[in-house]
Amino acid sequence: MNHQLNPDSWVDAYGDYLYRYAFTRVSSSEIAEDLVQETFLAGIKGLASFEGKSNERTWLTAILKRKIIDFYRKKSTSMEMKIESKDDRFGKYGSMDDHWMENKAPKEWQINADEDLENSEFKAILQACIKHLPEKWASCFILRTMEEMKGEEVCKELNITSSNMWVMLHRARLQLRDCLENNWFK
Repeated sequence: MNHQLNPDSWVDAYGDYLYRYAFTRVSSSEIAEDLVQETFLAGIKGLASFEGKSNERTWLTAILKRKIIDFYRKKSTSMEMKIESKDDRFGKYGSMDDHWMENKAPKEWQINADEDLENSEFKAILQACIKHLPEKWASCFILRTMEEMKGEEVCKELNITSSNMWVMLHRARLQLRDCLENNWFK
């Protein structure tokens, strides 16, 4: 039983919402469009499995989330990053054991976080900064931080170890902070 789903109205009713959702996670209009199309096709194929425990939009969003995860898993290679050179922003023991070098410490951000997080310009700069991350770092950051996946799920999807995931997240966050400081908070 399909609980009265109406695929004919999906594009008009949910297309813009799903596109925005996908775009904020993949930063490419073409890929976002493809993912939304794939979502609609998967929804049509899965009509019989819809149990009515959620509304159409929630159900389609769940399908889209899976498509986004699949997209990043396919982009990711099985080759893990090596934990090697220490970052010169930290003291002699590196980022895990020491503090920031005084002249390389992050600046204090004097903002109202709630206002700026809703700011479309900020979002555009954040997306641009994410695009400049190495592909695997971006995949890891988006799945763990934006999609709020559990660490073990991210590791499974990207075929990486837990320690490798934390190194990628750490480096991605450092690079994102630098990028945001240079492009938004100056």
